[in-house]
Amino acid sequence: MSKTLKVGLVQQQAWPEKQRSLQASEAGIRELAAQGAELVLLQELHATHYFCQSEDTALFDLAEPLDGPTGQQLAALAQELDIVIVGSIFERRAAGLYHNTAIVLDRARGRVGYYRKMHIPDDPGFYEKFYFTPGDENATQGFEPIDTSVGRLGVLVCWDQWYPEAARLMALAGAELLLYPTAIGWTPSDDIAEKQRQKDAWTLIQRSHGVANGLPVIVANRVGHEPDLSRVGEGIDFWGGSFVCGPQGELLAHGGEESENLLVEVDLSRSEDVRRIWPYLRDRRVDAYGDLTRRYRDR
Repeated sequence: MSKTLKVGLVQQQAWPEKQRSLQASEAGIRELAAQGAELVLLQELHATHYFCQSEDTALFDLAEPLDGPTGQQLAALAQELDIVIVGSIFERRAAGLYHNTAIVLDRARGRVGYYRKMHIPDDPGFYEKFYFTPGDENATQGFEPIDTSVGRLGVLVCWDQWYPEAARLMALAGAELLLYPTAIGWTPSDDIAEKQRQKDAWTLIQRSHGVANGLPVIVANRVGHEPDLSRVGEGIDFWGGSFVCGPQGELLAHGGEESENLLVEVDLSRSEDVRRIWPYLRDRRVDAYGDLTRRYRDR
């Protein structure tokens, strides 16, 4: 029996002014809900500009607790519109302890779960290790799906999307969907060929998680040029390209490089059918994978 879910994605620009960014998020959520979306995914750190382009202790002032203004605004929208929203916050957990956190708001129930980003990058223009502590892998918010009224959500964040281990652990824990709020783009000076290679790799690796686990994958990325406010770097051109794919990696919706909302109907029952013909979980050699817990196999 078919079990369908209308999924919406908000692909937006963001600005240093938190309220301006949140207004754009809210407008997208409202438009998608009016079109029948039951689940809406927002991009990574949608409430502010991508501040990790430089290291500045003053920017910790952007952080807020799980139940801070952003969480409260999204919870009110989820209740008003009777939908599930997956948002993103710069979380202040304690003095000197901050996370990049996805929060899940379920209709009138409010926040039903959260996920703290596990893989933290540290690259030119993406200095996230300065700001974010990795999630606690042994706690309930590690690679653990979040139960909602629309299904069991395997929520991961951006850099997590490159790691097959993260997707597989979510699948093994019973996730029905994989969701990736994202902030990724090009350095303006990269040539066209390099830009295309990067974007193709980004899309391909996530679609492969859908194939390898027999699950739909939902990805929301930001758009637009965001300058490095320190004026040291070139800034980042966020490439958009938000998409939804099915359990065989088939593209169901694919965004461009401008602000837009995507709405797609996902058949959750197909995962059962696909896993019957491609039974990867059945044929895994769990007795032979012990070395995966090692950093590297030195000869």
